[in-house]
Amino acid sequence: MNMEQDMSPEVAKKFKYWQTRTIIVSMIGYALFYFVRKNLSIAMPAMQEDLGITKADLGLFLTLHGLLYGVSKFANGFIGDRVNARYFMVTGLVLSAVCNLIFGFSSAVLVFGVVWMLNGWFQGMGFPPCARLLTHWIPPHQLATKMSVWNTSHSIGAGLVVIVCGYIVTMGWRWCFYVPSIVALVGAVLLWLGLRDTPNSVGLPELNQKTNENEEQKETSKEFKRFIHKRVFGNPYIWILAVANFFVYTVRYAVLDWGPTLLGEWKGISIQHAGWMVAAFEISGILGMLVAGWATDRFFGGRGPRVCVICMAFATLFIALFWGVSHPPMWLATLLLGLAGFCIYGPQALVGIAAANIATKKAAATAVGFTGLFGYASTLLSGWGLGLLAQSLGWNYAIGVLIFVAITGTGIFLFAWSAKANGYGDE
Repeated sequence: MNMEQDMSPEVAKKFKYWQTRTIIVSMIGYALFYFVRKNLSIAMPAMQEDLGITKADLGLFLTLHGLLYGVSKFANGFIGDRVNARYFMVTGLVLSAVCNLIFGFSSAVLVFGVVWMLNGWFQGMGFPPCARLLTHWIPPHQLATKMSVWNTSHSIGAGLVVIVCGYIVTMGWRWCFYVPSIVALVGAVLLWLGLRDTPNSVGLPELNQKTNENEEQKETSKEFKRFIHKRVFGNPYIWILAVANFFVYTVRYAVLDWGPTLLGEWKGISIQHAGWMVAAFEISGILGMLVAGWATDRFFGGRGPRVCVICMAFATLFIALFWGVSHPPMWLATLLLGLAGFCIYGPQALVGIAAANIATKKAAATAVGFTGLFGYASTLLSGWGLGLLAQSLGWNYAIGVLIFVAITGTGIFLFAWSAKANGYGDE
């Protein structure tokens, strides 16, 4: 639907207001999910020293959290396509904040593992409602550009939390969980006040809607499952994007989760400086997402997988340079990490955008959840696997493996080069 042509000026103005409000509020909300998820990376070095926890144990926390998060994102994708996004997102954020509070008050390794796994499940309630919101409020031909703007919430949240925790960890690693939890609970109130569900819920017409909302609600569960099977599980391009996402997330989380530890042990950089360097990776990722989304709509006709090939190839190059330059000055190490972040966050954003467009808004949350399942399965390698490699063979060997992972991801994206921009014309 072209809003300017198919809506009256008054309706178009109201739609634009709610579209902008939905994007901004959901961006803030999803950034806060990262506040109660990526705070662990800064706390890990202090936890090793204070509690004697090994890298393998910490890597296992990351892996179990990531695996359960991936399963949750996938399972909640089915729910997210069918329920009110406002209620769903707020509930997930509150429960994640509670898990962080419990984690901060604990000292037993078993409790850490169980609570962080629960947090992984509740974190999976964050993106599915956002996928529903964005595909209902943004038309397909604008989705790559506007959803790339929205996707900066990942980097904003992760970047801010590593900077904040890089300073408050000097008060004790537990504060890395107390403070983000309080911020997230305040943010949950903002989400409740600021979000609504679909355009229909505020009296506006739906985008790309051939049937009205009442007819859609009357659709049987069997019909919905048939549609999901056709558009998601029976679609080879969704599978290609999902498998490639495994390799994207392996690279992304290797830097995000292990960055502070790696930079301290391998390069001898202080935790405060390491926090800023990982933040540079995230901030550069913001720019990378914006450029990748704009280029997808402007030069590639909405075909995100083609941009993913280019971005992943350059990410591989910059990681290789970071690995190959021995004892680089801090400015060069920061620059190379930033360039890698600029490139890797293009695919990180575009996989979900491409999956949502190919599956259409009706199955967007399921499709994104499915690709996310593969993405967070990567924590087997980026979490426990990399921690074990670093502990046994050193960081130099671990980063070499990461380069091979990035090369493989580039090759897999090539198989989706011929994918259509979206699946709406097939309805």
